[in-house]
Amino acid sequence: MTDQATRAARFASLHDGPPFVLPNPWDAGSARVLGALGFEALATTSSGFAFTLGRLDGGVTLAETVEHVGRLVDATDLPVSVDLENGYDARPAGVAEAIARVADAGAVGGSIEDYDPSGFIYPLPQAVERVAAALEAARALPFPFTLTARAENHIRGNPDLVDTVVRLRAFEEAGADVLYAPGLRTGEEIRAVCEAVTSPVNVLALPDLSLAEVVAAGAQRISVGGGLTWVAASAMADAARAVRDGDFSPLAARLPLAEWFGS
Repeated sequence: MTDQATRAARFASLHDGPPFVLPNPWDAGSARVLGALGFEALATTSSGFAFTLGRLDGGVTLAETVEHVGRLVDATDLPVSVDLENGYDARPAGVAEAIARVADAGAVGGSIEDYDPSGFIYPLPQAVERVAAALEAARALPFPFTLTARAENHIRGNPDLVDTVVRLRAFEEAGADVLYAPGLRTGEEIRAVCEAVTSPVNVLALPDLSLAEVVAAGAQRISVGGGLTWVAASAMADAARAVRDGDFSPLAARLPLAEWFGS
């Protein structure tokens, strides 16, 4: 297997090259499929992983996420970045611990949100302090851990583009490697963010925006969040409904697992 330092360098270098898609597997099998399909790196999805445990997004612990990361890293040679939600802790020290623990499990990147699961966005000074603590932990590692700082406004009921830009600029000044505001819905919004900062910007893919449009607006990295999980779950539910009603034809599906899994 590829060593962690090599994966880390490879992941960091992707942010200096052409824009790329960073897909989000929800388990080891989906990670191996995405690797076989030619993607260059992977990122976990908190909502997709929670789904595998029968829970909603936000219902997973740090310990469970660390175990999940280890399984993904063991399943593929690709760099793995981690959706760390709010770091599973409001305290900067807790955020730093989350970075250290997923790095110990093999991750080479991770994202930290400015949203607390109790239902509020952190005041900017606190949000910046948390990013700074994450960065201190990341910089202490013996390889280049790529830290993404997230401004959650647009998926938390506060689509204030001006405030989002202020937050991302502050995270950039704190040293974040990548900036991310999930929920930007138009090319104009993406362009406004990308033109306001100099660090690479990650954009969450949406069905009504093409890759070409997102890249033209300035994005360096495009992720899909839980999207692929819901595509798979939707297909399973459709087939299960047919089976429940007596139609077994959906069970004819066959997949090239030997090819995907390299055996």
